[in-house]
Formats: sequence, C-alpha cells, structure tokens
Amino acid sequence: MANPYGDIELDPRGMRALAHPVRLAILSRLQSDGPSTATALAPLVGATPSVTSWHLRHLAEHGLVRDADVESDGRQRWWEAVGGGFRFAATDEASLDAATVLGRTIMEQAAALPERWVRDVEPLLEVDWRRSAGLSNTTVEVTADELADIEAAIEQVLAPYVLRKRGGRPDGARRVRMLRYVLPEAPAVDEAGREARDRSES
Repeated sequence: MANPYGDIELDPRGMRALAHPVRLAILSRLQSDGPSTATALAPLVGATPSVTSWHLRHLAEHGLVRDADVESDGRQRWWEAVGGGFRFAATDEASLDAATVLGRTIMEQAAALPERWVRDVEPLLEVDWRRSAGLSNTTVEVTADELADIEAAIEQVLAPYVLRKRGGRPDGARRVRMLRYVLPEAPAVDEAGREARDRSES
C-alpha cells in the first residue's frame, strides 16, 4: 500500500483501538491543532478529563499518540499525535471486520462536516475561495485496480501540500479539508436474489 504522506499504518489491533468515536476525535484534534492536554481536549471530544486521559493512554499503547515536548508546569501531561495521519486497509479476513468498523466510525464523524461548512463557513468566504469550494460528485466505471491507481494518483498530487503544512505555508494559505468519499457499487443482484434478500430482511 503506497503511503506518500508518511502516515501511521494501522494493524487490526490498531484499527479496533481507533474505532471509538472519542478516540478518533482525540486523534483528529491532535493532528489538526497540535499538542494538548486531556483537560483541554475533554470538552472538544465530549468526554470528561479522566475519560479523555484514559483514551489517550490507550492510543499511546498503539503508537498513535505520545508525550509532547512542551514546556509546562508539570501538573498536566501534554500529548501529541504521531505522524500527520493514519491509514488502514483490509488485507485478509482477520482485518476485514476491524477495517469495516473503523471505516464506519470515520464516515459517521465526517457526515456532519459538509452541512456545518455550508451553514457556518461558506457565507464568510470570499469569491476567489468559493470558486473551488463545495461538492464534486462524479461517477466513473473502472476496475478495482484502476480505482486503486486513481486513488494513488490523487495522493501523489496532494502529497507536496500535505507535507508542506508541517513545515510552514506561503502567505495567503488556508487550511482546506478535502473529504473524498469513494463509494463503489455492489455487484448487480438479479430479481430472484433481490426477492430472497428482501424476505430475509423483513
């Protein structure tokens, strides 16, 4: 699996550890906002400081977060994300369930982002930023290998910008979130198969 961003690659145990809404929210905050403490993160992720601290320790066991080198008074523990992102894939039966659960958790957390952006952010944007913003909905007919090639090509285009954000950005640059939903259709089901499926679901 190509990894041009240098992301953390999760094994099945790591997938299961991250497939929790609070842990995923904690890691997302640390990746986007930088080092923080359990107390500061707690109201942002919907948990108490003690529960947030427990989740942080669990993430650390899987190499996703670590102690941050931050000057402090020593009364609070500072944490940072390991790497700028993570990636995972189902490579066999053992990892399929873990990847499915984590993928659903990510989808659920991302579901509200477009609506929030339309409501709170888009009205504040200047015309030049609005030109390239918004939804792109494109359907193509490809093989599984061709789809993998498309995804790899997109990552290669984005890689210089993903890596640049860690070391500075040019004047006028802003953070841009790109949500890329890749939703292949399932195999066609004939009428007899559809009726059997409908009976089983009723």
